[in-house]
Amino acid sequence: MASNPDRLVISRLINRFGFGPKPGQYASLLAMGVSAAQSLLLTPPTTDIGLTKVVEPDFPDRGDFPPSGTPERVAFETNQRSDRINLELWWLDRMVLADHGLRERITWFWHGHWATSLGKLAYARPMKIQNETLRKNALGNFKEMAQAMVIDPALMYWLDAGANIKTAPNENLARELMELFTLGVGHYSEDDVKSVARGLTGYTVDRTAGTFTFEPKRHDATTFIILGNTGSWDASSIINTLVARPDNQKFITDRLWFRLMSTSLPTPSDIASTFVNREILPAVQKIATYVTSTDPLLSQVRSPVEWFVAACRALKITPSTAQNRAQIINYLDKLGQYPFNPPNVGGWPYDEAWLNIASTQYRIGFAAFLVAQGDTSPINGLKGLTMENALTDWLGIPEFSTRTKAVIRGSGLTTAQIVSLALCSPEYVVNG
Repeated sequence: MASNPDRLVISRLINRFGFGPKPGQYASLLAMGVSAAQSLLLTPPTTDIGLTKVVEPDFPDRGDFPPSGTPERVAFETNQRSDRINLELWWLDRMVLADHGLRERITWFWHGHWATSLGKLAYARPMKIQNETLRKNALGNFKEMAQAMVIDPALMYWLDAGANIKTAPNENLARELMELFTLGVGHYSEDDVKSVARGLTGYTVDRTAGTFTFEPKRHDATTFIILGNTGSWDASSIINTLVARPDNQKFITDRLWFRLMSTSLPTPSDIASTFVNREILPAVQKIATYVTSTDPLLSQVRSPVEWFVAACRALKITPSTAQNRAQIINYLDKLGQYPFNPPNVGGWPYDEAWLNIASTQYRIGFAAFLVAQGDTSPINGLKGLTMENALTDWLGIPEFSTRTKAVIRGSGLTTAQIVSLALCSPEYVVNG
């Protein structure tokens, strides 16, 4: 732990419940003290001035793929590639430019929870619609979020529920809805999967437009049992039943704890009680009170997107206007993570999964790429201990290890090299 425990606590707050500090923010929060910093970082503002700088992209309905080998197909695929990178960079811009990082950070969590991939959807429009649904509900009521997500066209298409009819109900969405989204493994039966699938029939999806249609004639409106309850079911009544169960209360708070605080320590018993009404913000705020723990198992490795966004915030880089925008996505791809592309319905890997020789090499190259076009003025012209202290305050690092200090103090290093080394240091890659 750092010699000043507040440094570690506030570093956890700004990194776990945001995406790292902008220049000067960490020092400002330290001056405020833990209590005031906690209140500020965990109270979402009505308006975020930083987000007013984000350029809102327009993703029209591109329609169906033209025939292969035609000029129309070439133009179509060019537009698709452009839409894709513009969508990815738009969200990265939001993460970087937000003055208050909580809502974007928790939206990122929900993206991994309701994991949906652009790779299968192929169209940016439905993915952006889903992203806006997640953001709207990110800190609100989980039942309202689940009601919106169970009929989200991108999620339905991703899980093969976009043509779900009573004569041939598809079980994919039904299974994942219970296993990964609301209840967890072991809290439902195979009969429940079949019944939920029947209750979710009648929907068709237009994935190019990001819309759905409910057709009553294709819906199974008969009476059957779900989790011991008998009735005639639809998407709304299914969600009401799933979310009302105590299993949901524990499952969601466990997931929040796992992703925000510790992949090793069990969820403290008092967190679930803050979620009794399925309000997300009070649960997040309660989880954040545990940042003061000295248990080393509270450490977490930054995922590639979290690391990248934190670096951009420090270096004042806006991803969409950076040099060689495509290279940003290429680097993130090599590191194994970029927005709208989770590897499967289970979401992103975590913690030590991001630490390997290949990722270390790519991160070093990525750091140099970013520093070369970033603003390093917070330490320009500084030397020795003054430089080290300014560097830790700038990047939100509680304290460098003796080994990292020795590397940074190496003779002949340029400012750019020092910053690159700091961004790749264990103390930056792993948030204590």
